[in-house]
Amino acid sequence: MAAPTVGVLALQGDVVEHVRALERSGARAVEVRTPEELASVDALVVPGGESTTVIRLLDRFGLTEPIRARVRGGMPFWGTCMGMIVAAHDVAGLDQPTLDLLDVTVRRNAFGRQVDSAEVPLPIPALGTEPFPAVFIRAPWIERTGPSVETLAERDGHGVMVRAGNVLGTSFHPELTHDDRVHGYFLGMIPATR
Repeated sequence: MAAPTVGVLALQGDVVEHVRALERSGARAVEVRTPEELASVDALVVPGGESTTVIRLLDRFGLTEPIRARVRGGMPFWGTCMGMIVAAHDVAGLDQPTLDLLDVTVRRNAFGRQVDSAEVPLPIPALGTEPFPAVFIRAPWIERTGPSVETLAERDGHGVMVRAGNVLGTSFHPELTHDDRVHGYFLGMIPATR
């Protein structure tokens, strides 16, 4: 089977780091900035950044509805940190627009400010017995999950990695480590939804 083509939304954030990790994991990774580029990919990663800015940029670049349509049609989607906020149903305490692709309520910057950033050995049973070196940078946590959402990892009693069908969300930044297991897990979601 040919390597899947995975798009990385390239409007802001850790684009290059995700591209490298996806390529190490066996995918063909491309940057996505237009609806035409989105149409050419098998899956999409939305990296970290600033969520209100990215929501505005998605509208400006004409990507909001095409992303919703592709994901609701089965295309695998993974949001990391800000990307999970963008994918969420809603944001606790804020009237912030989202793509509403993942039935969760997230709280922005829940683990603290930039100075509170940390790398934490995080147990993720879906990835095996070895803890994952999860990098949290101004990270959100999940305050509510809908019935369709599976919590794959928690920190301090809050979900930090969740999946609902073809949508994956992580509070942390796997692309900033040399451990590609989460990227491999995401690639494993692609054949099942083709």
